[in-house]
Amino acid sequence: MNDDGKVNASSEGYFILVGFSNWPHLEVVLFVVVLIFYLMTLIGNLFIIILSYLDSHLHTPMYFFLLNLSFLDLCYTTSSIPQLLVNLWGPEKTISYAGCMIQLYFVLALGTTECVLLVVMSYDRYAAVCRPLHYTVLMHPRFCYLLAVASWVSGFTNSALHSSFTFWIPLCGHHQVDHFFCEVPALLRLSCVDTHANELTLMITSSVFVLIPLILILTSYGAIVQAVLRMQSTTGLQRVFGTCGAHLMVVSLFFIPAMCIYLQPPSENSQDQGKFIALFYTVVTPSLNPLIYTLRNKDVRGAVKRLMGWE
Repeated sequence: MNDDGKVNASSEGYFILVGFSNWPHLEVVLFVVVLIFYLMTLIGNLFIIILSYLDSHLHTPMYFFLLNLSFLDLCYTTSSIPQLLVNLWGPEKTISYAGCMIQLYFVLALGTTECVLLVVMSYDRYAAVCRPLHYTVLMHPRFCYLLAVASWVSGFTNSALHSSFTFWIPLCGHHQVDHFFCEVPALLRLSCVDTHANELTLMITSSVFVLIPLILILTSYGAIVQAVLRMQSTTGLQRVFGTCGAHLMVVSLFFIPAMCIYLQPPSENSQDQGKFIALFYTVVTPSLNPLIYTLRNKDVRGAVKRLMGWE
């Protein structure tokens, strides 16, 4: 602690994640529900990764980006959910300073990467539906790799900026993070100095990585809808609506909760409400993505049959 009462978290070496301690009767129920969804996430996303890798028919841009999304969701949930399960199961709610810093960095990096990757996936669908004759040129394998790398690099770069700004802020003596994982708005509330600059930076970068991707995605699907309405083939219509509808559902499940959390100042955000919204997009959404993309998907069903030797 320095002369004016400010402390740096590293001097104490830990934080207390309050999480859902205000509802002790819910903790066992939440533990079971979160564990089930986490196992669903692991199994579902590993299934997509293995299937996309083994089946040559799925070596297409769409499944290349879906493989990236599945790997991202595995990393995203694993960066926060095991810690949440430990905290829900026992009385110990602490996380080390280093652990909190690492968790903050990866949660933010992977969340931002997903925003950009979903834009890339919508562009892939736009190219497939609106520019089918030029699709193989537009989505050349090398270009697909560049788009994927750009998604990951932008996410990790943005997180490095926020993480460093957040952990430079001196705290006011207590280390109780009113959340179930280390995230920027919750940590800013522990500060005893003016954090308006940090909040403004968070708002601007959140707008860049949430609102702009959402606008680009909606623009892509506006063009897709126009192209689909001009189609004469009923089979083609069903196929387009199947793949694009699945992607739009994933976009909605991810972006709507993210906007509720990050596009309003921390002081105006209800912490209790924010915890349950965050629980939804960190636990539920990643487990639903594999189901949304694979249910009624002929490519995936065909790949499973080939892998099992049924055809």
